[in-house]
Amino acid sequence: MYRKRFTGMNCSIARALEEVGEWWSLLIVRECGQGTTRFDEFQSHLGIARNVLTSRFERLIELGIVERFPLEGRANTEGYRLTPKGEALFPVLVTLKQWGDDWLDETCQQRLELVEDGTGQPVEKMTVHTGDGRPLSLRDIRYVPGPGATDSTLELIQRRNQRVLGETPEPDTEKR
Repeated sequence: MYRKRFTGMNCSIARALEEVGEWWSLLIVRECGQGTTRFDEFQSHLGIARNVLTSRFERLIELGIVERFPLEGRANTEGYRLTPKGEALFPVLVTLKQWGDDWLDETCQQRLELVEDGTGQPVEKMTVHTGDGRPLSLRDIRYVPGPGATDSTLELIQRRNQRVLGETPEPDTEKR
């Protein structure tokens, strides 16, 4: 089966999915965040075929998300750990976990809670919010052009803001 490539798309979401959108990738990142370092542990915990795991590690290393490092006490054996780029995926995993806890049926019950190590306080729900902490929904956000905006980006922004925010198009920008 042919997999669509997103490398040519001028979209941060599509480009991020090009790097970590294949499901094994985020599960490997999750395992790294849980302290897994040895290949055999990844294979056992994930139930993933050896060749698939090897391929995923190669890609994650190539992308700078995971790195190899020498395991102490194990001559000529390397482990795997997250790079800073990989650790930056932690909020994505927390958001996916929280979404799953809220929206998946009862057959996928929450099996663990996330709490701050120093205080034992529960981690707050991941949200998009204002500088003063007020949560925002997609209907509270306006899209505006960024530095890489193209004509198609401008069309997307206008269409999205019209449909989601209910804006009336300006007469000179309307398609005729």
